[in-house]
Order: sequence, then structure tokens, then C-alpha cells
Amino acid sequence: MTRHLRRLGNQFNVSFPLDSRGYLGRECPEADCKRYFKIKPGTGLKGENLPCHCPYCGDEGAVDTFHTPKQIKYAESVVFHQVHKAVVRDLKDMARDFNRRTRGGLFSLKMDVKPSPSQLRQYVEAELETHVQCAACGLEYAVFGIFAFCPDCGTHNSLQILEMNLELVEEMLALSDQTGPDVADQLIENALEDCVSALDDFGREVCRIHAKYSTNPGKAGRARFQNLEGAKRTVFDLFGHDLSVHVSVEEWQAVNRAFQKRHLIAHKMGVVDQEYITKKNDPDAVVGRKISVAKTDVQATMSTVRKIARGFAQGIAAIRNEESR
Repeated sequence: MTRHLRRLGNQFNVSFPLDSRGYLGRECPEADCKRYFKIKPGTGLKGENLPCHCPYCGDEGAVDTFHTPKQIKYAESVVFHQVHKAVVRDLKDMARDFNRRTRGGLFSLKMDVKPSPSQLRQYVEAELETHVQCAACGLEYAVFGIFAFCPDCGTHNSLQILEMNLELVEEMLALSDQTGPDVADQLIENALEDCVSALDDFGREVCRIHAKYSTNPGKAGRARFQNLEGAKRTVFDLFGHDLSVHVSVEEWQAVNRAFQKRHLIAHKMGVVDQEYITKKNDPDAVVGRKISVAKTDVQATMSTVRKIARGFAQGIAAIRNEESR
């Protein structure tokens, strides 16, 4: 009299509800991480038994180890609900059979089944800060923060985020053509600052996630890229990689000058000081006067920044592959 319970079998398939944008929550199983992210099923790599990568720590594991605690509790409630319904049906069958067999006897007995209700647990996926589509495999995923490894292919998005930031710089420069000279100058200066910040954010993240391949992991976590000559020395000391080899001598000199102009704008209200004159040998600069930044300066800086970043990414990948052998 347990036919309903036997029909359930020994395994249960539980489908988790997606959020309003079609994302499914995941959580890193690593004890030192345990951070939450989301993926959009149906995007990314296709195939069976593909591993999942934590976007924060890069840990790799089987997909079924990345369920969130809320999903596990939801699955448990689904299983309990199905088992509860099956048991209730079997008990009701037993009651009907018992009542049928005892009907009409000297004593009248009746079995009645009054089960308590079984409620399904509900959960809602959390909102995250950044939505990314992996440039390598197409997976759509969401994370806290900005930088992340792709949960499908494991590609880090640092170079992709740099490109996105430089696209915003290009849009800012385009807006400068549609305004008066004062606003245009401000937009161009802001564009230069954002260009420098884009490389700084990129470089710091690349050093951080590859710190274990460096000569000094602690120092790698503190690397900065707003001073390119300083960054060049730091990266060479840490990884044996020369940032300047990816551009010409003239491009390296020009981008350093642009980065120093950004320093004046950010810390000196854009006023030229003797240190700038001494370091950069800028023939157009005069101590005490405001530094001049042209739209073409920023465009050239963006081009050089792209070359430096792509070269650094390729160089660090080669170091990582060599270390992994």
C-alpha cells in the first residue's frame, strides 16, 4: 500500500526558478570564498559535465557544487512536499481499504486521514552590481564589484572591462565636439583622467589575480599604474615583464607625458610645476600656467594604453602557462 511513494523512485529532479532577467544564483564552494554570483542558463559554453569557475577566486569545480544554501533548502522543501503528498495518498488508500473491510461488522470502525499542510519554501535571487557578457564564450553573468573570472570558460574580464571604460572615454571625447570651449576642455581633461584610471584599474587587477606567479605576492597586491615609469619598474621586478616593449619609444614618452598631465590636473588644478618641466621636457609647458590637453592627446593615449594592456595580458598569460607546466 505504498504505491504512490514507490512511484517517486530514489531520485528527484528539482528545477530552480530564475530571476526576472533569467539569471540563476550560484555560490562558490570554497570555504575561504563562499561568494554569490549569477549566470544566465542557455548562454556560454555548450556541452555536458563542464566545470564551473568562481568569478571571484577562480576556483574550479563541478556545477552541482555551486548551489546556494537557499537553493538547497528550496530543493529539500520540494522533495519533502512530494514525499508528503505521496505518503498522504498512500495513507488515504489504506484508510479507504480499512473502512471498506470493516464496514457492516458488529463494531463500526472508521479510519480518517487529516494531514497537516506542506508548504513549499520560496526564495528570490539577490540583485548584483555588474552584468557582463563574456567576450570569450558569450556567457552572461552577474557579480558584485566589477572584475571577475567567467564562470564558464574561466577567462578573466579585466581586459574586457578596460575596453568598456575606454569606450566611455571615446563617448566623452565625442561630446566635447558638441559643447562650448570651456565645457569641451573640461570633458577632455575628464576623459584623460578616466583613461589613466582605466589602465590603473586594469593593471592593479591583473597583478592581484596573478600575484602567486610574482616574486613578491604582497607587493603585487599593492601595484599602481598611475605613474607608468614606476609601474614599469614594479612589473619588471614582480614578473620580469617590460611594459614598454609593446609600444615605440615615442609612444612611451608621449603616454608618460599624458599621465603626468593627468597628475597635474588631479593634484595641482592643472597648473604646471617645475617637477613636470624637469621630468617631461614639454616644450609647450610654462611653470605657473595651466597645462594644455588636446583631444588628439587623449586619443593617442587611449591607443597606447590599449597596446600596453593587451601586451601585458599576453605576457602575464605566458608566465602563467609556463608556471603551470
